Amino acid sequence: MFMEFSAQQIAMLLGGKVTGDANRKVWDVGSIENAKEGQLTFLCDAKYLPHLPQTGASVVLMTDSIAFDGETNATLIRVENARAAMGQLLSLVAKAMNPAKQGIEQPSYISEGVTIPEDAYIGAFAYIGKNVQLGKGVQIYPHTYIGDNVKIGDNTILYSGVKVYYNCVIGKDCILHAGVVIGSDGFGFEPDANGVNQKLPQIGNVIIEDDVEIGANTTVDRAMMGSTIIRRNAKLDNLVQVAHNVEIGESTFMCAQVGVAGSTKVGGHCILAGQVGVAGHINIADNCIFGAQSGVANNVKKSGMYQGSPAIDAMNWRRSSVGFKQLPELIKKIQELEKRS
Repeated sequence: MFMEFSAQQIAMLLGGKVTGDANRKVWDVGSIENAKEGQLTFLCDAKYLPHLPQTGASVVLMTDSIAFDGETNATLIRVENARAAMGQLLSLVAKAMNPAKQGIEQPSYISEGVTIPEDAYIGAFAYIGKNVQLGKGVQIYPHTYIGDNVKIGDNTILYSGVKVYYNCVIGKDCILHAGVVIGSDGFGFEPDANGVNQKLPQIGNVIIEDDVEIGANTTVDRAMMGSTIIRRNAKLDNLVQVAHNVEIGESTFMCAQVGVAGSTKVGGHCILAGQVGVAGHINIADNCIFGAQSGVANNVKKSGMYQGSPAIDAMNWRRSSVGFKQLPELIKKIQELEKRS
């Protein structure tokens, strides 16, 4: 549920054009298939057009380039990009419904000498270590741990249960969701002469640049030496594992259950779909897309789409996958030919 808006008000906020009843009001959102009276939805892909005549939504944000000359009971608001417009509107609503908190809740522990900005929020049972630096408007939710010498930039949000180990740096306007762990030890061991695994000290840190969002229960390990780096505007989904000394490029997306092994560099503007696995000590070029469950074992020098394990050009993988289905029959034919020879 959110605040009540008329179609005309929404159009003014988004710079859209109304077709239908401009006074029609909405106070909730829903999908175009299941929306009801009083709900707002959006249509950004022509494949959903068949739902438009039957939708129960009161108002539909619709991408202007999608042609529609049929009938619908909904009021339409034409915008350049309906998906982006919906996101813009929901951002405004979210800020109004959930304004930033301020103040220090008790019980919480704040080490001596740590300065808390007046507009910051520290939730109950939070722990803030020595020499921590907090930017303006920082939001630290309950049960969060911030180790010694950590730096956190302006307007960054750490939701409940986030753990940030010592010496790590988090930039401005970042969001870390519940259960994120930043700066835990990298997985570094070396067997001694007797074959016993000895731990290699991990004395580096993690640097997260501005405008990064990290999903729930994702882990980013500290570097053995130097820094593990998440570049600005990167977006990591839930349950992602980033190993020691990895570098994730600017504006790269990583979907759930992606794992990146140590000392690998992933370029900027890449997309790694769910459960992609990336080997250690390799480099991936900018603007690469890897399909779900791909295994990236070697350097990727050219931008493009990749699929499979080991990951290859996506078009080649699709051609190969057609052959995979025929393998049992081909093997059977080969065996029959061998028996005849």
